[in-house]
Amino acid sequence: MRLFSSSPSSSSPNPNFPLFSPSQNPNKFTFKTIPAPFKTLLPSTSLLCSSKISSSSPVLDKEAGQEDSLEANKQDTFKKVLVVRRPLKDVSDEEDVDGISEDGVADQADDDSLKSSAIDAGLEEFAKKMPIFEPGRVESSGGAQEKPLAVNLDLALYKARVLARKYQYEEAEKILEKCICYWPEDGRSYVTLGKILSKQSKMAEARAVYERGCQATQGENPYIWQCWAVLETKMGNIRRARELFDAATVADKRHIAAWHGWAVLELKQGNVKKARHLLAKGLKFCGGNEYIYQTLALLEAKANRYEQARYLFRQATKCNPKSCASWLAWAQLEVQQENNLAARVLFEKAVQASPKNRFAWHVWGVFEANIGNIDKGRKLLKIGHALNPRDPVLLQSLALLEYKHSTANLARVLFRRASELDPRHQPVWIAWGWMEWKEGNISTARELYQRALSIDSTTESAARCLQAWGVLEQRAGNLSAARRLFRSSLNINSQSYVTWMTWAALEEDQGNSVRAEEIRNLYFQQRTEVVDDASWVMGFLDVIDPALDSIKRLLNLEQGPSSKVEEPLKDAEANENGPQEPLASLSSGLHDGIGIGNGSGFDLDAFIKDQLSLDPSKLDIMMEKSGKYAPKRIKSPRRMWRSQKATPI
Repeated sequence: MRLFSSSPSSSSPNPNFPLFSPSQNPNKFTFKTIPAPFKTLLPSTSLLCSSKISSSSPVLDKEAGQEDSLEANKQDTFKKVLVVRRPLKDVSDEEDVDGISEDGVADQADDDSLKSSAIDAGLEEFAKKMPIFEPGRVESSGGAQEKPLAVNLDLALYKARVLARKYQYEEAEKILEKCICYWPEDGRSYVTLGKILSKQSKMAEARAVYERGCQATQGENPYIWQCWAVLETKMGNIRRARELFDAATVADKRHIAAWHGWAVLELKQGNVKKARHLLAKGLKFCGGNEYIYQTLALLEAKANRYEQARYLFRQATKCNPKSCASWLAWAQLEVQQENNLAARVLFEKAVQASPKNRFAWHVWGVFEANIGNIDKGRKLLKIGHALNPRDPVLLQSLALLEYKHSTANLARVLFRRASELDPRHQPVWIAWGWMEWKEGNISTARELYQRALSIDSTTESAARCLQAWGVLEQRAGNLSAARRLFRSSLNINSQSYVTWMTWAALEEDQGNSVRAEEIRNLYFQQRTEVVDDASWVMGFLDVIDPALDSIKRLLNLEQGPSSKVEEPLKDAEANENGPQEPLASLSSGLHDGIGIGNGSGFDLDAFIKDQLSLDPSKLDIMMEKSGKYAPKRIKSPRRMWRSQKATPI
């Protein structure tokens, strides 16, 4: 940028002026002024430097005076053009225009003023969105965004679990959502929320929670992957479940639950070799674990290698002597081998390992009743109910026991109490319906069966209910309805020997011998198509929830193909998905149970008195009290149903 002009032929007599020199005629000296606002400070800097260098030139002195006035005007212009505005104060365009016109430079700075006003408007809008410029908003938002202490997370998770146990799911979900908001990197909130949603059959929402958790934790939390895999397994997405189990093992190869859950999935699919490989990897990376040893023991028991199974059960109990599931699984193996004395000792070990475990008391009570010790079985079931007053399975087994050896009215009272404790427990409604059918109350039995199917029509319990209902209709003469019910039951569980043989017996009675033979052949054909019989996998599930196995035994639902096929109707009558001779299904060990007694030296009364603070002589009184207060205890936690009615729409 050319600021000064002079004659090209002129020379500089004074070496103190390196930048310019005046011409021979001082009047010809020109000084060009840059109109405001300035784009740069370079001209003023050069003038300041030159004025300091030479103070003897009159021309420069004069120009220096002009320069000072120019600098003052320039700074005023800068203050008015590049003024810093507060974001909360509205700035009008008229004030800007007036400020510029007072200096007489508005005409020359039109473009720059428009640009600066546009920038100011953008900055103003940006500042309004930033709470840092507004003290009021900073104070209000700062308190909301402040992260609580980590101990509050543990307390909130505990409170959410307590609310979930009381069926107050909405309150628990709100707490967990807050936990996720404050601690998005912690996986426990996602796992707990996903399980609560799964209990309410909100599978899609649970899946979304797990997916969000995996994204928030960057895929490094194996617990979320494993819970998501279990959810997909329940929904029948086997391929997706395998991928999620694999992701869990990649996130942490020492996560034993992922290896074990994946192995159980493969066992359900009949891939025994793959399951053994996964269990071996679990032992390799995680060391000895009672669940791994327990599952391997069940594999050996299925292969009739009982000594190896006992060795593995022994290893499982060594890994964790307090593992009630391992003791129960081992005890059931001895029951199958008719070693009742060894089974009783193992049941005693189970209750000592976990004195309040409802499964231990339940399975032990059913075992004692089945081998003929009715009083002891009743006592064990009452102890379990006293320790777990909200468990419907114990009351169901006790109701069947009382129906067999007492009166139907007492059994009805117990069934009603069990159904009030958990209205969604299907086996209670099925067993109650079977009892009413045996008592001749056909319409009541139909209503109870319908109630069981209304809960869920796709489960194993639903298949048994349909089979029992089919027998009822067959006896009532409704053969077409009976056939439809048998077919529906087999659509759910095609491996049920009892259902196939009952249907074949129906056709045999109607004179359709060819059709009956076709049904029998179809059963054996579909049995041979199975790569590996997965019935033992149900045994594993019973270890996790032994009540299932004891219910099946109590209801006399299991009967293998080794039973007599020549008399299918007789077999069907004895196994029509109801507890026909309910306490004699394990009568194979009856001859051992007479002289066994308490040979192990375990004092049951002293144990429950010392360890559990229960008076053996007051068990009946406790049963009556629990029945008197049970309805109030049940309805109070289920506030969600009352809230739905009370909330206006």
